[in-house]
Amino acid sequence: MRRRYEITDEAWEKIAPLLPSNGKRGGQWKDHRTILNGILWKFGTGAPWRDLPERYGSWKTCYYRFTRWQKDGTWDRLLKYVQTYSHAVSDVDWVVFVDSTIVRAHQHAAGAPKKGGSSLPK
Repeated sequence: MRRRYEITDEAWEKIAPLLPSNGKRGGQWKDHRTILNGILWKFGTGAPWRDLPERYGSWKTCYYRFTRWQKDGTWDRLLKYVQTYSHAVSDVDWVVFVDSTIVRAHQHAAGAPKKGGSSLPK
């Protein structure tokens, strides 16, 4: 049974070949699909990495795989593929969301006195 935030079998068949081959040193990597589902869960819920459910493996493994794929261009490759072939999938809706809580104002932007007058009450 597929859970919320987990990749479908159909989508997995399409993106699995785009993921890097198994790790070089130290043995085999944990299953890419399990890790990818963990990463999707983390970003789908907004929870901290340390709150990742055990069914996805260690949070550290998911985090390190996420950052490794970020550095080696895997995420860019996946995005380019999805954007190229999304016309075949009718349920992909490309919407951009900007969270304004991360926009910072300079410290001098608030409370500055007006030109020609004092900011103190009379």
